[in-house]
Amino acid sequence: MKKVQIETIIKQFINAANEFDIDALLTLFAKDAVIKDVSVGETFRNTTGVRRYLERFFIDYHTQTRAESFKIDTPQHAIALVDFTGDFGHETGGLEFNVNNDGLIKTIEAYLD
Repeated sequence: MKKVQIETIIKQFINAANEFDIDALLTLFAKDAVIKDVSVGETFRNTTGVRRYLERFFIDYHTQTRAESFKIDTPQHAIALVDFTGDFGHETGGLEFNVNNDGLIKTIEAYLD
């Protein structure tokens, strides 16, 4: 496995999302990545779906994400409890990350409290 801490990957994701840098965000994902967001009832697959999700829910809503805490279960799995603000108002929730052996995001499960 590539020597990258999962907390570092999550922080890179949050920083790139807060800067609305879609290209930097996409470099963090495996090509076959999946984002499942129960709050919108949809699953987004592969690079095209991941891009659509990030553009729609992070960039279009001007979402700013702040990590409140991390629960790191394994080097490849962690949950970030987060605070979201944007054009939609304010929400709290979580982002559950799984990374592959190359240190790329394989899945994110997103939810709101």
